[in-house]
Amino acid sequence: MLKVGIVGYGKMGRLVDELATAKGHEIAGRIDIADDAWAPADVAIDFSTADALAVNFPKYVERRLPVVLGTTGWPERLAEYKAQAAAAGLGVVAAANFSIGVNLFEMIVAEAARLMQGQPQYGTWIHEAHHSAKRDAPSGTAFLLRDAMVNAGFSRGIDMSSTRAGMIPGIHTIGFDSASDTIELTHTARDRRGFAGGAVAAAEWLPGRAGWFSMADVLRQS
Repeated sequence: MLKVGIVGYGKMGRLVDELATAKGHEIAGRIDIADDAWAPADVAIDFSTADALAVNFPKYVERRLPVVLGTTGWPERLAEYKAQAAAAGLGVVAAANFSIGVNLFEMIVAEAARLMQGQPQYGTWIHEAHHSAKRDAPSGTAFLLRDAMVNAGFSRGIDMSSTRAGMIPGIHTIGFDSASDTIELTHTARDRRGFAGGAVAAAEWLPGRAGWFSMADVLRQS
């Protein structure tokens, strides 16, 4: 059983609370705008905002509190946070998307990109759709998928676009289009439980480890 601190108590924070409690973990604290009381914890799960993370990350470093970062929208601070974590010997799992399905989808997309690199007749795009309240666009997951394609050797342009409407949990489509046909790969989230469940799994895996990890590290080493 772990003592889990939840940072950011919106929809995702509440769902993490529900799932972590159901697995027998103790919620050590719920940190939000109206409640900033930091109780001792074994690990934190952060689904706050990029601005809140700028305030809270030094607290993780100071406390050497392992943290699972589900907050997105801070790529310009990545090198700074990594350096601070390394200096403190802090364990961090950071991911744009903690869904196990999305992380498997990333691997499939990387392989598709590798195959398509030799087929220049195909134009390529990534489109993602989320609920109207999501702040960053394109999503962190869309950038994750783009980077997976580039790292697999795909060197042509990738058009990226976004939709923000209604209550869409998350849809990511990778497309390849030629004069003769279209190939699409799509991951559709039905609800947020997959994201929250993956974050709890990462929190269970992280204590006792030092370093900067991805969700792929969690899946490969579990």
